[in-house]
Amino acid sequence: MKNTTIAIFVGSLRKGSYNLKAAKAVLEMLPENLTGEIIPIGDLPFFNEDLEGSEPESWLQLRQKIKAADGLLFFTPEYNRSVPAVLKNALDVGSRPYGQNSWAGKPAAIVSVTIGTVGAFGANHHLRQSLVFVDVPVMAQPEAYISNAGNLFNEEGKLTNESTQEFLQLFVNKFAQWVKVHTSH
Repeated sequence: MKNTTIAIFVGSLRKGSYNLKAAKAVLEMLPENLTGEIIPIGDLPFFNEDLEGSEPESWLQLRQKIKAADGLLFFTPEYNRSVPAVLKNALDVGSRPYGQNSWAGKPAAIVSVTIGTVGAFGANHHLRQSLVFVDVPVMAQPEAYISNAGNLFNEEGKLTNESTQEFLQLFVNKFAQWVKVHTSH
């Protein structure tokens, strides 16, 4: 069976990020045929079209990692009812130069994680909107809005809430099927 690679993008840069903790929990839940890697995006210079043709090395590396991936997982907090700038910047960098969109056709899913009660719904849907434009088929169901994240992890950063673990395992299983369907042609 072919090993399928999943590029994971976390929109929170905070060391104790709940989105990063959730991403690490999901990494442990991936089936054997899926290999995940968290792709760092915090040090990417902001997208500037004037740099095209002499792109920073980090832009080129990001585009290569996206192209090498079979599927994409996004973890995002919500800042002011939208995605963090670092995540939007990665989308912009990966979609350029015009006509060379690295994201195109890669199956994806989104998990939004927050300490609040709404599950970062706004960020999740803003990210979906951007992904549609860059031609990324995003898994529709199940949607993953993780609320009250401050109560879900222990001091070591491990996910300890059983119902959240069960939900994320269901999500991962559906995502594995989503990737298989979109990469089997």
